[in-house]
Amino acid sequence: MKSLEGKVAVVTGAARGIGAEMVRALAAEGAAVVAADILPCDETAASVTAAGGRAIGVVGDISADDHVAALAQACREAFGPAHILVNNAGLHPDPMPFEQLSLAYWRKTMAVNLDAMFLTMQAFLPQLKENGWGRIVNISSSSANTAPPNGAPYVASKAGVVGLTRAAATEFGKYNITVNAIAPNPVRTPGADGAISEEMFQMIAQMQPIPHVMEPRHLTGALLFLCTDGAEFITGQNLHVDGGMVRAG
Repeated sequence: MKSLEGKVAVVTGAARGIGAEMVRALAAEGAAVVAADILPCDETAASVTAAGGRAIGVVGDISADDHVAALAQACREAFGPAHILVNNAGLHPDPMPFEQLSLAYWRKTMAVNLDAMFLTMQAFLPQLKENGWGRIVNISSSSANTAPPNGAPYVASKAGVVGLTRAAATEFGKYNITVNAIAPNPVRTPGADGAISEEMFQMIAQMQPIPHVMEPRHLTGALLFLCTDGAEFITGQNLHVDGGMVRAG
């Protein structure tokens, strides 16, 4: 039997890159998956169904509460109440010196990277409680520890993800729901290509004990583990999956 047989998962930011890879990994372990994104997720869902799995795509803006409510309803109607919520969607940084930042850009970054996680967690909590079993995995970032230059809104938002993860873990544990985060280093994806050059990817890789550029597939093992019964006593953690870039904290 597959490790997630009978489970229903929701993955945000699932049209491409990390999210699409996570959808396929969860489906391969037997979960029915709702792939959500502001972009169409037809290709992601089709790749799952072609492999014999179950998935649907839902288009919406997860920083808007009415769109998140519609996502929760779409999940329930398609597969039933969710067991797993993966908050992967995020706004990639537009490198900019602090003194050049606008309040509008700051707020947009917070809305997508942090506010949206609050909205999805609040919307899906009743479904997880209904099942009496739940796994929430939020994607943070090693940048919350390394604080690279010219990325203050992104760094602050990802540090906020860690705080939100810990606070939710404190409250949700009594419902048999764990809440953890995964912190990657920059991952080579279509979304990141505009913000990080190949030269920068290679330079970052050489700073890691494991000197390879991160790919979406490097995150799925940690995700699957955190979503199984094997991780039932792990909550409130920020797991660095970053080639060893962050080795403490």
